[in-house]
Amino acid sequence: MTTTEPGTATAPVPGTPDGPPLLDVRDLTMTFPGRRSATGRRGAAVKAVDGVSFSLSAGETLGLVGESGCGKSTTGRMLVRLLEPTSGSIAFEGRDISRLSQGQLRPLRKHLQMVFQDPHSSLNPRQTVARIISEPLLVQGWSADDARRRAAELMDLVGLIPEHIDRYPHEFSGGQAQRIGIARSLATNPRLVVADEPVSALDVSVQAQIVNLMERLRRELGLAYVFIAHDLSVVKRVSDRVAVMYLGRIVEIGDKHTLYADPQHPYTRALLSAVPLPDPAAERRRERITLLGDPPSPAAPPPGCTFHPRCAKAQEVCRTERPLLRIASPGETREVACHFPGD
Repeated sequence: MTTTEPGTATAPVPGTPDGPPLLDVRDLTMTFPGRRSATGRRGAAVKAVDGVSFSLSAGETLGLVGESGCGKSTTGRMLVRLLEPTSGSIAFEGRDISRLSQGQLRPLRKHLQMVFQDPHSSLNPRQTVARIISEPLLVQGWSADDARRRAAELMDLVGLIPEHIDRYPHEFSGGQAQRIGIARSLATNPRLVVADEPVSALDVSVQAQIVNLMERLRRELGLAYVFIAHDLSVVKRVSDRVAVMYLGRIVEIGDKHTLYADPQHPYTRALLSAVPLPDPAAERRRERITLLGDPPSPAAPPPGCTFHPRCAKAQEVCRTERPLLRIASPGETREVACHFPGD
């Protein structure tokens, strides 16, 4: 089998923002059964993801942000079918993949790849880098020689020395190990890469290198990313659009420039108020928004708007009626789930 030269995908990519989406997610839900106690009694079910909907164009990056436990990583794993959705649909290139069997899904796996948070724990310590990167190709039917050559090409593409192909993961630093994980995700020339907190386990200086690498690969290879993170400054750097999640739901989604400059949801404003500003004077002048209490348990979410127990603007309708995502104001595409958006 002939290998594909990396970095040569320069042809126009279909599915531009004006065309059909590469990925279309509708009402995606994930419910985990409650744990059994020592007496054998099962606890309440946990709805980790509750009706998430969004679309993604080819070559676009969607940032998915929120507090720990908001459901963003669970959403990412469902997109590549590492978790089976409880309900909802995931359409990839117009085909619903949410109910495909593993056999039906196998030909599509090469187009859907994932980069994990902890680079070392996601790499098999008993396998060489050559085996780690080439394994997706071997599963797809490549010969061992062609897969090894492709692995060496990918190591060079992500900034690693191809001569180190027979080393083991423990011989690499955290940043280098994450480059190996990125190389593995690119082995089959995917269209979509879900990056789940890809830089949160790395030093700040290494984070910048990995972010710049992923940006370059997106431009050169025409990739689409779902970039999951809790660091809003990193998300702003890499994303075209940003979706903010709270307790399993998207509460605001839109173009990053509009969302960062004028957040409409109180939760989005609180998150952005915690992002450090480069200007010390501006940092001293701005108001820091402190949320009340802790996020409610997804096993027992509050009625109405799930954010209302922590929201200073909450009124009676917020406690009884769940707000739906809707256009924030005429003339823009940003959507917000709030009864009283804006200031």
